[in-house]
Amino acid sequence: MSKFDEKQSPEETVLSGDVGNSSHDDQLERSLSNRHIQLIAIGGAIGTGLFMGSGRTLSVSGTSVILTYMIIGFFFFFVMRAMGELLLSNLRYKSFTDFCSAYLGPWAGFFLGWSYWLSWVVAAIADMIVIGGYMQYWDPTLAPWIPAFVTIIVLTGLNLLTVKLFGEMEFWFALLKIIAIIAFLCVSLYLIFTHFVSPNGTAASFSHLLDAKATFPFGVSGFFAGFQIAIFSFIGIELVGTTAAETKDPHKSLPKAINSIPVRIMLFYVAALICVVSVTSWSQISTEQSPFVQFFTLIGIPAAASLMNFVVATSAISSANSGIFATSRMLYGLAVENDANPSFGKLTKRKVPKNSLLFSMLLVVLGTSILFVVPNVMTAFTIISTFGSILVIFTFALILVAYLSYRRKDPALHQQSNYKMPYGIFMSWATLTFLIFSLVILALDMQTLIALAISPFWFLGLYIFYIRRLNKQKALSLK
Repeated sequence: MSKFDEKQSPEETVLSGDVGNSSHDDQLERSLSNRHIQLIAIGGAIGTGLFMGSGRTLSVSGTSVILTYMIIGFFFFFVMRAMGELLLSNLRYKSFTDFCSAYLGPWAGFFLGWSYWLSWVVAAIADMIVIGGYMQYWDPTLAPWIPAFVTIIVLTGLNLLTVKLFGEMEFWFALLKIIAIIAFLCVSLYLIFTHFVSPNGTAASFSHLLDAKATFPFGVSGFFAGFQIAIFSFIGIELVGTTAAETKDPHKSLPKAINSIPVRIMLFYVAALICVVSVTSWSQISTEQSPFVQFFTLIGIPAAASLMNFVVATSAISSANSGIFATSRMLYGLAVENDANPSFGKLTKRKVPKNSLLFSMLLVVLGTSILFVVPNVMTAFTIISTFGSILVIFTFALILVAYLSYRRKDPALHQQSNYKMPYGIFMSWATLTFLIFSLVILALDMQTLIALAISPFWFLGLYIFYIRRLNKQKALSLK
C-alpha cells in the first residue's frame, strides 16, 4: 500500500477532519458536511485582504489596483491549474504536500507543511489586528489590542469544543459575507445608474475610474506597492482545490471548482472595487478604514455604514476562526506524519487536538502583541500580511516546481490527463518569474521590507530542524 493510501496530509486534515492512519479512537471527528465545506470555500474568497486591505492598495495604487487583482488572479489561476492536473494524475495525492514530496523529495513536504501551517497562523494574526481596527469605528479611543485579545480568548474556547460547532459558525459567517457583498454590488449599481449625488457633491459614475491622477497616482512604484496586500488577499484559494479533491468524483468537481476561481475574482474583487471607486471616487478613500464601510459614510447613510462595519468585523472573526481551526489541524497532521512533536498529535475526548490548538494560539497571541509596539492598525496589518504573502509565494512556487518535475519525469501521465494545464511548461516558468518579481517588489517599501528581511530566519530555522530530524532518524536506523 502506498503512503498516500495510509496517511492524509495536514491540508486534508483541515478539510475533512480526519487522519487516515490513526486508530478509530485517536482520529479527528468527521463532522463537516458538504453544506459546510462548500460555503466555507466560497466565503474564503471574501476576507480581510479585500475588506480592510483594499483601502491601502487603493490609496497607493489608485484604480490601477483593479488591474493588480486581475494580474495576480491570472497567474494564480495557473498555479491552481497545475495543482489540479497533479492531483488528478494520481488520486492517492490528497494535497500539494503529497505530490511535492513525491516529485521533489521529503524535504519539500516538510518545508511546505510547516510553512503552510505558519501562513495560517499569520493570517489569524492579521485578522486579530484588523478586528481591533473595526472596533475602533464605534469607539476611536479603544486600544485595538483589547478586542483582539478578547476575540482570541473566545475563539480558543469555541475551538476547544467540537468541530461541528466550528462548521456551523463558519457556514453562517460565510453566508453573511456572500449576502453582504452581493447586496453591496446591487446597491452600488443602483446608485451608479441613477446618478446618485453624495452629500459631498460627488456623483456616482463609472467615469471616476479614469479621474485625473486616479489610475496611477504615485506612478509605477505605487502600482507595484499594491501587489503585497493583493497577494495576501488570495490566501486560501488553494483550499478550493483540495476540498474538491475530497469528493466522490474529483475528476468532475475539481475542474469545476478551479475553473470557477476567475469568476469569483471578477465578482468579489474586481467588481466590488469598481463599485467602490465609481460611487465614492478614489480621492475620498482613506487608508485607515475599510473602503466598504467608508462607502456608506460618504453617501450619507451612517446606519448602513455601521451595519457594514459589523459585517466586515464578523468577516474578520470568521477568517480568524478558520485560521485557528486550520493551524491546529495542520500541526496535528504534521505530528501524525512524524514531522512535529508527538504531543501535538494527541486528541481530547471531544476529538480536538488541544495541544496543537493551544500552541498555535500562543503564537497568535505573540504575533498580535505587535500592537503594543506598532499601535497603528494598518501599519501592523501591513507588516504581518507581508509575511503571509511571502509564505503564499513560497507555497505556490513549490507547486509549480513540482509540476515541472512531473512533466519531466512522467510525460505519459500528462498525456493521459483530461485536465491539462494550458501551456503548462511555459506558464509555469512565467508564473515563477512573476512570483520572484513579487518578492522583489516587497523590498521597495519599508513596511514590507521588514517582513522580507525577517523571512529568511524562518526558512533557516526549518533547515536546522529538518537536518536534526534526519540525523535523529539515521541514528535510530543504526541501532
